[in-house]
Amino acid sequence: MLTRKQKELLLLIRDRLAADGVPPSFDEMKEALGLKSKSGIHRLITGLEERGFIKRLAHRARALEIVKLPEGSDTKPASRKKTETPRDIKMPDMAAIAAANAISLPLYGRIAAGTPIEALRDPNGSIDIPVGLLASTRGARNAAEHYALEISGDSMIDAGIMDGDRVIIRACDNAENGAIVVALVDDQEATLKYLFRKDGQIELEPANKNYETRRLPASRVKVQGKLVGLLRQY
Repeated sequence: MLTRKQKELLLLIRDRLAADGVPPSFDEMKEALGLKSKSGIHRLITGLEERGFIKRLAHRARALEIVKLPEGSDTKPASRKKTETPRDIKMPDMAAIAAANAISLPLYGRIAAGTPIEALRDPNGSIDIPVGLLASTRGARNAAEHYALEISGDSMIDAGIMDGDRVIIRACDNAENGAIVVALVDDQEATLKYLFRKDGQIELEPANKNYETRRLPASRVKVQGKLVGLLRQY
């Protein structure tokens, strides 16, 4: 037979375990039962344990397990409040969010030796890209300065640029040494390579040991853009 306080404590522990997965602290038990000290809670717990209603789990703080409930008790714990989403609240449309944060850039054709960069452009072609790809160049405000290219070949594979990849290019006519640029040679041949200047010459260096670095007079090479992003589909 349990005392009134023992039963109150037992049901309190049951309800908290059902609601939160952990029993209440001794301070919470003391406050809920209106006791003046935690020593009273210790005595109640010891009494419940001795009568086989609860079990303490070793090496775990606040670890109590309900073994049984007194006859006549409601075996169902107090119902836990559920947070429900009102029907008039709509979940965000992730597709719409993605579209709102995308920028449309003109898509040039596959960059290939012997083709001027302007001849690659398909006036009807475009590609949507995340605005974040242009963050380093002030994003959407400078979108008009960018275009996309599709890569043909494996000359830049060691830089992670593979055949069929689409790269984002910021249009410019100059770039620092070591930048990956779109270079136009003799106003005819467009290529994507590392750019280096040395002794009045331009070196266009591939990222593939199977290709040779080209050294040309600076007058024969025009920079038409700098790589700022890469898109790949699997």
